[in-house]
Amino acid sequence: MIDGEEKLIARAIRGESSAFGTLYDHYQPKIYRFVVLRVGRSEEAEDITHHVFLNAWLHIRTYENLGFPFSSWLYRIARNSVIDHYRTKREHVSIDAIDPDVVAHPDDLEARTDRAIEGALVRAALATLKEEHQEVIIMRFVEELSIKEVAAAVEKTEGAIKLLQHRAIKELKKKLGERTKAKK
Repeated sequence: MIDGEEKLIARAIRGESSAFGTLYDHYQPKIYRFVVLRVGRSEEAEDITHHVFLNAWLHIRTYENLGFPFSSWLYRIARNSVIDHYRTKREHVSIDAIDPDVVAHPDDLEARTDRAIEGALVRAALATLKEEHQEVIIMRFVEELSIKEVAAAVEKTEGAIKLLQHRAIKELKKKLGERTKAKK
């Protein structure tokens, strides 16, 4: 959350593009990361992210604070945009195609290599999960959203998100165990 976010949102609702621009600057990298982890290709993720913020700008006047962070509203738009993307495209992209540098922070080469190997294993296992399990894991552990924020973004109850998260983690651990055994 940005300092003074409520005031920025109010100004954006009134049509101030500079206020919306500040919101964009803050949330664009997070929404992009969520989208690229869902679609796998940076070019498509850039297009979808642009579409998300265009939709947000076009509909900002309808935004209503219902006790959830503004980011939940953006993640809901992003989630729906990814769903629309797959409906129209009908081509599934391997999550292995994601450039690890997109979601990683630069460190030394050895640490990056270790992360890339571990990341490839996690991405491969994550790709085998149900779509709703993938979304919950990405939102909770990559985007670090709260249960409440995820619930608002996917339009489910907090209890349902807790259950989905539990099942998703259990299934991911199982898949990672299978992949680790297969690598040995």
